[in-house]
Amino acid sequence: MPDYHLPLLPGEEYHVLSRAVGSEKLFRNGNNYAFFLSRYTRHITPVADTYCYCLLPNHFHCLVKIKDEAHLERHFREVKRHKHFSTELLPDFIMERFGNLLNSYAKAYNKMYSRKGGLFIDYLRRKQVESDEQFRATVRYIHNNPVHHGYCTDLGKWNWSSYHAMRSGEPTWLLRAEVLEAFGGLNGFEKFHGQPGQDL
Repeated sequence: MPDYHLPLLPGEEYHVLSRAVGSEKLFRNGNNYAFFLSRYTRHITPVADTYCYCLLPNHFHCLVKIKDEAHLERHFREVKRHKHFSTELLPDFIMERFGNLLNSYAKAYNKMYSRKGGLFIDYLRRKQVESDEQFRATVRYIHNNPVHHGYCTDLGKWNWSSYHAMRSGEPTWLLRAEVLEAFGGLNGFEKFHGQPGQDL
């Protein structure tokens, strides 16, 4: 099961997710999804690279690789100019970036819909990915989430996941080459996604 307290460490890979409180929705229309992705790249790209993601009406998933310590130190010094740097501060600094993502999106969402109160049910759930097999299973699980939850019957029909970017030749901010390599190429990627998956 994902952990609420697992530290996010330099160079490690994690499946991270969060969901809306109660029966609320995180995304009501395409503009909401697009806005979340713009905030995601703004807050998360400086501290983590993203392999894949999926946004659904009431929750989201992503698979990330935290950047190396040297990169994180540079970013820390850019945004915390008057604070002494220590490697022990990095897990909290990384979590702060994810917190900024959720908070900034929630504030904009509440303003847009004249809403008050918390939007996300919890801060951030995460699970470390520790093997190639787990990596491939996690990518498939994330991409198949819309089918799993009944939002569509074909994962290729869901617009708000990285599945399309993986199969496209267009430029992307995702680690597409690394994902496809893990499956032995595009054909292996598509074949693996067509197999029955398991809950993570």
